[in-house]
Amino acid sequence: MKKTFKGKIADNEIQTIRLATNNGLTGYKIVKLQLMPVDPISTNQESVVQIFTTRNDATGSARTATSIIDFTDPTLLATAYIESDSSGSTPIFVDAAAIFDNLTFNQDIYLTHVEQSTNGVNFYLELEQAKLSKDEATVATLKDMRAGPDTNFGP
Repeated sequence: MKKTFKGKIADNEIQTIRLATNNGLTGYKIVKLQLMPVDPISTNQESVVQIFTTRNDATGSARTATSIIDFTDPTLLATAYIESDSSGSTPIFVDAAAIFDNLTFNQDIYLTHVEQSTNGVNFYLELEQAKLSKDEATVATLKDMRAGPDTNFGP
């Protein structure tokens, strides 16, 4: 079964995708992450969206949106970059995404966004849902706990 999310995320915003369940026996994998400018015809835009398993970074500090992509971060699930240039007679649109396949998670995930303009960016996220055994659920939950404390319960 697939679960989809779409929306708009502003510059320097962190959005929470609520996925956690009481028993943790539902797991998810990212199938697709796509970005689209809010106004692709009349706006130049460069955006970086990243998806993390924890709201805090590895040091326990509250995560902030950044354009720096660090593939060694164990909490990074996916990242996408988009660039559009509307200054010429034909708008140029480039979309590149990197997704970490085969990583199952069962907790909330956090989208961050950084861009050069202030329009925000539209996103489309598709997750594949699967039932987890108790052992698989425990492993998925412990991965998030080991990555760093998640003590910031803000929006």
